[in-house]
Amino acid sequence: MSHNVVAGGDAAAETKRRLAALAVGAIGVVYGDIGTSPLYTLQTTLSHDGMHPTPASVYGVLSLIFWAQILVVSLKYVVFIMRADNKGEGGIMALMALAQRCVREQPRLRWVLVILGIFGAALFYGDGVITPAITTLGAVEGVKVIAPGLEKWVVPITVVVLILLFLLQKHGTERVGKLFGPVMMVWFVVIALLGVNMIVRHPQVLLAINPWYGVKFFFTHGLQAFIALGGVVLALTGAEALYADMGHFGKKPIRVAWFSFVLPSLVLNYFGQGALLLMHPEAIDSPFFKLVPSALLYPMIGLATAAAVIASQSVISGAFSMTREAMSLGYSMRMPIVHTSREMSGQIFVPWVNNFLLLMVLFAVLHFGSSDRLSAAYGIAVTGTMSITTVLALIVARRQWGWKLPVVIAAGVLFLVIDLSFFSANLIKIEYGGWFPLVLGLAVFTWMTTWRRGRELVVREIKQGGLALAPFITALREHSPLRVPGTAVFLTANQHAVPHALLHNLKHNKVLHERNVLLTVEMLESPVADADERIHIDAMGDEFYGIALRFGFAEDPNVPLALSQCARAGLGFDMMDTTFFLSRENIVADKRRPGMALWRDKLFAFMARNALPATAYFQIPGNRLIELGAQVEI
Repeated sequence: MSHNVVAGGDAAAETKRRLAALAVGAIGVVYGDIGTSPLYTLQTTLSHDGMHPTPASVYGVLSLIFWAQILVVSLKYVVFIMRADNKGEGGIMALMALAQRCVREQPRLRWVLVILGIFGAALFYGDGVITPAITTLGAVEGVKVIAPGLEKWVVPITVVVLILLFLLQKHGTERVGKLFGPVMMVWFVVIALLGVNMIVRHPQVLLAINPWYGVKFFFTHGLQAFIALGGVVLALTGAEALYADMGHFGKKPIRVAWFSFVLPSLVLNYFGQGALLLMHPEAIDSPFFKLVPSALLYPMIGLATAAAVIASQSVISGAFSMTREAMSLGYSMRMPIVHTSREMSGQIFVPWVNNFLLLMVLFAVLHFGSSDRLSAAYGIAVTGTMSITTVLALIVARRQWGWKLPVVIAAGVLFLVIDLSFFSANLIKIEYGGWFPLVLGLAVFTWMTTWRRGRELVVREIKQGGLALAPFITALREHSPLRVPGTAVFLTANQHAVPHALLHNLKHNKVLHERNVLLTVEMLESPVADADERIHIDAMGDEFYGIALRFGFAEDPNVPLALSQCARAGLGFDMMDTTFFLSRENIVADKRRPGMALWRDKLFAFMARNALPATAYFQIPGNRLIELGAQVEI
């Protein structure tokens, strides 16, 4: 009896230790972005558009920040949105796939959800550009507090830090990532202590927890208060990361870390800055660093820069993961993916995306020049993605969870009124920098939709020009060509038509393999394929087989490995005796054909020429491969 109690106690202790370890990891990876928001949020909000740090504005803005953290981050994301996991995975692409599954019978609604999801994902790339720029600028700007003459060095130092950050991506974050948790824990403890140090000098600042101060702020400041929402939303940047990184850490560690550690630290620091501004309104030029005792400024700038790099890393890693999901779901051309860790499949590096982000981040730093000016560009990407996430999650709540309509409407009104208020306040900033993430988002949206539509047109052309398979097999029985030993695997999108590569082989070489397999690879709308849906084999007669291999969007499709598992179903493969045949399409844009606009046809043809070959993406060995060309007009 006592032995069982001890064993149970050990198991419980081990569970707690594991939860604590995951929570520390989540603090390092998930909360870097939102954790560095105090660097610039109050400064930006209380110094724009004629706003001054008067007691009424300080209490009002603090109240708005506090209740935004409670309603948007705590209630909406941590409690509501994180319930909408796609087999444990989070993020807007996973949520879009989940919502699509909920409306399979309604093609029009499904199409609308796809457009919303792709645009939300496109805006996330805007976030991936602005977060590294604004957080690193905000950290390095601390040198101005020490010596105003160093201001001219802020941008060069930021550029050097960011170039080093992006150059290090190819080495992976596994080794450095182990430091992320401890460094961010030190960061949150330090900013909390800095806040407490000032709050004890002016404890009346805690009155701002009362939501009436936020309401009163709107009554007294009118349009200024509405514009201030565009600054308040900076306190929420990184909320999407809570959801996107759910697959890495799980719901419970992320929730425990938020409520027990991150939220209290953020609130204490914001209120500490508010207390400082109530006593010294002139500190508005850098309220965060003016909380710091002068003797500790240099170490604090170093810690802030480390926290900014960690915040940037989480967004960059998120962009890599989202790109892989987009490729799997058919919304992006195939690109080379480098695995930087043997233990964790999620640790990946996408060179093309890395280079694109670096160029855009450097443009943002050099064009805007300060975190204050760059803040105008930040909010639109964040609030746009937040609004789309809310809509998709509400559909899941209604269709999959079975929430009653009045409950869905009530939740929708609460969350969308908040989201759209923030979004509207940021629309005012379009001419001051808000155009940047919108242009970036529209470019990525065009890129993704063009690839998706182009692939649909190519598949349609191939299917229309294909020869029916069943009569072909029947004809082979009557006029059988020479059969050579071995297995031929033909990659095809249409199991009912003769692959072009098979016809070319038969026409030019006058032979057919003993066993011929038509292989189709399908990507599912769930992150991982279940064992019972991975492989489907269809015997077509005369040693012809149709095989469908299914992979989840979070998996790396390995065709040879999956084929080796077919032996369990009675169809074994000897890879040394198997040859893969693939028709490589040469895309030709033709304005006479219906489909896309000619410029999009040309864009798709360019993408198709530069995409990673399907064989490399599916990990098919080059020495077992024969590629045959096929021209396709779209």
